[in-house]
Amino acid sequence: MTDEPRWVPAYIGLGSNLDDPEQQVRRALTALRDLPQTLPGRESRLYRNPPLGPQDQPDYVNAVAGVLTQLAPRALLTQLQALETALGRTRVAGDRWGPRIIDLDLLVYGSQSVAEPGLDLPHPGISERNFVLFPLNDVAPGLTVPGQGTVTRMLTRVDGSALVPMD
Repeated sequence: MTDEPRWVPAYIGLGSNLDDPEQQVRRALTALRDLPQTLPGRESRLYRNPPLGPQDQPDYVNAVAGVLTQLAPRALLTQLQALETALGRTRVAGDRWGPRIIDLDLLVYGSQSVAEPGLDLPHPGISERNFVLFPLNDVAPGLTVPGQGTVTRMLTRVDGSALVPMD
């Protein structure tokens, strides 16, 4: 018997609303392909949408990428945060809903539920966020989000009228 880590499907939300957001999301999608111990999977189309937080900021561009990874959830999150920094994101304490050059969120990691400081899986609010559910549906419509049901079912409970598919 080998002790090789198993491959786990994970889903990553991407978003940007600064410095050519479409290009920022595309750069991040490309960079995700180089994560260690991780294989790229399906990528959603891009969606333009109004900001969730303060409305006095530019619209966002959002997408979702699926990957297969051997990284543990915390290690994958650490890699995503390092990638954000490499792509130009500067974190500002208390700026939860403000504009950003890139945002990478670990949405779902296999069938795991995790509640630790700095790591909640599935990502909080996933079931109410159209800018997450529509792209996630592009990638994995039959996915069951732990404790919340299938993406297809959650999608019926959100309004997608403000989302604009970009490609």
